[in-house]
Amino acid sequence: MTNKRAIIISAEFTSYVGRGALETAYLPPEPIVIGFGDIGEPAVSILAVDEIGAGANCHILLFAISRLACLRMFGLLPGVKGSWYLAADLRELGRALVAVEGESEVAGMLRVARSLELLCRLFSALEQHQMVEYHGRTTLSETDVLRVAAAHQLVSENWQKPLTVADVARRSGLGKAKLTQGFREMYKCSVAEAVSERRLSNARSLLALSDLPISSIGYRCGYLNNASFTRAFTRRFGMAPTEMRRRERNDGLTNGLQL
Repeated sequence: MTNKRAIIISAEFTSYVGRGALETAYLPPEPIVIGFGDIGEPAVSILAVDEIGAGANCHILLFAISRLACLRMFGLLPGVKGSWYLAADLRELGRALVAVEGESEVAGMLRVARSLELLCRLFSALEQHQMVEYHGRTTLSETDVLRVAAAHQLVSENWQKPLTVADVARRSGLGKAKLTQGFREMYKCSVAEAVSERRLSNARSLLALSDLPISSIGYRCGYLNNASFTRAFTRRFGMAPTEMRRRERNDGLTNGLQL
């Protein structure tokens, strides 16, 4: 089997182009490896360490950059695992990098320049929270993907307020049917389920970290009465809020005694 072409940009950054195995001798220290699939696929992924070998074969373009370089140059580390939609302009830049042919000095310079440009623009998009999480194939257009992602962000930021599907659809520029379809395809849940998950997750945190009464926590998290809060919480976590608080505090006390 042939190896991918290794483009050594520096001691901290190597890009790999083509089919075949990845030559690990050119990996920088403590690398974060970013796979771009076949470039035609609208997703970019962070490969776990145990995926760098066999998992690299399905990617026609890979970046390997050291963690220290990520922090020094961009001030952030991408998630250890995860996939994001790759915008059309970044996919086009990736295709242009893969398409460079020849062994001339000019070809080598083009590969280096396009690798650096794609890396910088990718991290800029991550820093500005423009990368949308990828949860599998979708029938949505790229525009609708971004609108559904904006709707999901709206839910994440306004979960304490009364939210209806119609409200979220209107504010994100989607019809109700398209919004519902988008949430199912991209996040594997409905809008109501996404709202409920945010409310209950925050309620669980308040139970563990505060002395607020159970009824006050439910109200703060968007539930109009204690009965509906307790019912939803028990269905989600398998125990009532009072039992969850008692158990988590006992666990915290036990851990404290072990220190």
